[in-house]
Amino acid sequence: MTIDYDVVIIGGSLAGYHAALAATQLNATVALVEPKVDYGFTHHHALAEIGKLAQKLNDASGFGIHARHTDTSEECHISMAWQEAMLYAQCVASNLKEQHSPAILAAQGVDVIVGSGQFQSSPQLAFAINNRLLRARTYLLASGSRPEIPEIEGLQATGYLTLSNIWQSLKREILPKNWVIIGGIPQSIEIAQILARLGCSVTLVVKHPYLLPHLDFEIAILLQAQLEVEGVRVLTEKSVTQVRLIEDKKWIQAGDKAIETDEILVATGQQPSIESLNLATVGVKWHRRSLVVNDKLQTTNHRIYACGDVIGGYDFANIANYEAKIALNNAIFFPRLKVDYRSIPWAMFSVPMLAQVGLTEAQAKRQFGRKEVLVLRQYFKTVAAAQLRDETTGICKIIVLGNGEILGASILGAEAGELINLIALAMSQKIKIKDLANLSPVYPSFSEILEQTATEWSKQKLNSNIALQEFLEGFFHFRRNWNL
Repeated sequence: MTIDYDVVIIGGSLAGYHAALAATQLNATVALVEPKVDYGFTHHHALAEIGKLAQKLNDASGFGIHARHTDTSEECHISMAWQEAMLYAQCVASNLKEQHSPAILAAQGVDVIVGSGQFQSSPQLAFAINNRLLRARTYLLASGSRPEIPEIEGLQATGYLTLSNIWQSLKREILPKNWVIIGGIPQSIEIAQILARLGCSVTLVVKHPYLLPHLDFEIAILLQAQLEVEGVRVLTEKSVTQVRLIEDKKWIQAGDKAIETDEILVATGQQPSIESLNLATVGVKWHRRSLVVNDKLQTTNHRIYACGDVIGGYDFANIANYEAKIALNNAIFFPRLKVDYRSIPWAMFSVPMLAQVGLTEAQAKRQFGRKEVLVLRQYFKTVAAAQLRDETTGICKIIVLGNGEILGASILGAEAGELINLIALAMSQKIKIKDLANLSPVYPSFSEILEQTATEWSKQKLNSNIALQEFLEGFFHFRRNWNL
């Protein structure tokens, strides 16, 4: 059998793009089967930045800055601002789309094939598309995912938005005033806060006891409090059982509460976009929300690899790109690398930002025992940079063993995404907490929070060592009475 490519990558996700470019840089021949790419995430982040600016303008009087009032009505002002905000987001999306255009990929040596296809197993494993057979040594599935829609009575008839179409649907003159968001995932929490900051009334319905079940409990409570301060109504431990359209108004039944709303956003999770790929024919197994892969990211067909949304988990670009690197190297060389998520961070673009890496306090204590785990915490109000920017809401928690090994960290606060990267690097390089305590960060900067939190380790160790305390007390007593 003639092999046309070293690897064929199926899916136009960002992870697929990065994998294709990485393959060409290694002089491998690569084809990228690219369906239409959704750049809605760009609108999401662009509008998040606009929401931050809107909040800053509202708080400007605290810095002694006072805006002049005009005769323009508030309603008209908000309408115009929304149109301009959407235009800004569309421009950012267009710029990113251009950077990942087929022409640029082709110039780098990627064979870009636009269209939909499927695997075939006879006479040999190949991918059929546009009356062509793409024969490769290995294949990489990076096709992303689509929203999973729960079965709720009346939902389909009433109508709703999802994460994949919300920003396209909002290209209208006036932003809907009242929203109900169903689902507790990072993106739904981010959007709830964005809409609230743009002047909307938002209710967030979550089925779990608190936001994000895998989040540090203390961090989750603080985040929920921040959302509620900004006007987001958070309903926890509530399931939506019914949706109705009554006299042109949408009504939702969430537990024992009936809520009227202008718009409904369903954001309960994602499911892989794989139905058309004919995977069963080539022996690739999957569950409802994810493909079955081993720790080398091989599917149940050892020549087909997968990464990103199609293998489950939260939808985070950096995690998908990490998986793409592992999968690609295993696909074009030998399957020897294994995924290890212990030092891979993730972040949620709330305000303040939330970021996490490794184990939470509860996870560490379950795994190692309560007596073996030390919890180090410091609040952002102690950091000069936070006070200068009036961003003192936040906490840094680092989880360590008694020997100083860092097990994980959770940060809620300004620049959390940048700070968590430093802790992730320390974990991946086996750097212990005492070394972070020796960090001498630029002053003023938010990195001070890491030094201050790490210093708590030596304090806790000293407080628990009575013998050392007595020795130091005696030593300094001797020094003070020493006749110089």
